[in-house]
Amino acid sequence: MRPQVKFLANDLRASIVLVGTDDAVVALQSDTQMVSRFTPFEIPRWHESDAFRRLLSAFERTLPLRRPSDLALREIVQYVLAASEGLTGEVSRILNAAAELAIRDGNESINLHHLEQVTYLAVH
Repeated sequence: MRPQVKFLANDLRASIVLVGTDDAVVALQSDTQMVSRFTPFEIPRWHESDAFRRLLSAFERTLPLRRPSDLALREIVQYVLAASEGLTGEVSRILNAAAELAIRDGNESINLHHLEQVTYLAVH
């Protein structure tokens, strides 16, 4: 794969960003040319903060719900953080699944009950 990445970056004159788990870093380290092209950068997990509340508010604006969900409420923030373990992908999965439940039950607004249902279903 190495030659394709090199030529793609050169042909497009664009930066290439790789995203993955720790296993991806280990795989890259097995190739000296790839190691020289990519610098590992760890994205920290979310914690309770204004930035996380803004993330939840941004999700709320994009979800196809007719009523506001107030996702920045402290109890919802704490629940989503705990359920997602601070991982952006999990936050997205949880909120999208909760929005689907809210639409199906006609509420058109995510509440703590929807979040609990989503996380309960994911575990069982």
